[in-house]
Amino acid sequence: MPQVCVFPKDVATLTGHSNEGAKRLLQRLRRQLGKPAGSYVSVGEFCRFTGLPEQEVAAALR
Repeated sequence: MPQVCVFPKDVATLTGHSNEGAKRLLQRLRRQLGKPAGSYVSVGEFCRFTGLPEQEVAAALR
């Protein structure tokens, strides 16, 4: 089954940010989407926010 949510560790790997930078990026994304702190972020939401191609991100998460 493909991964549906992204976590700070995944974001750090995909973007080259530190773990703390990845956490801040996800916090900004949640704020923009109006999600509560600690809620899950989907691969699709992450890709729309960053502009990364969803297929490439999904392949990298496998």
